[in-house]
Amino acid sequence: MRNNTATTLGLLFCLLATPLAVPAPAYAVTININVGSNLNHGRPISCREGERRIRDRGFRDVRRVDCRGRTFVYRGWRGNQRFEIALDSRNGRVTDVRRIRR
Repeated sequence: MRNNTATTLGLLFCLLATPLAVPAPAYAVTININVGSNLNHGRPISCREGERRIRDRGFRDVRRVDCRGRTFVYRGWRGNQRFEIALDSRNGRVTDVRRIRR
């Protein structure tokens, strides 16, 4: 009984001796959400810009097929194979790549 009381008193003393944690002050967070990528600052890309981006990804002889609507479609060569590449006009990301057979 004596040991149990001493343990309880010791635990109570430790709890009272430790300072309580003070919560850290809260700060506001600002989040900017834009349509498009960070490369074009939220603006849609042009057909010419899409063609340049496809060339930068390693395609050559890039030709525009369709530059209307939400996706731009191009055809180009990589190595000895011909591809059809679809690009999202809002952010410039490649959405589809298909190999075209001769």
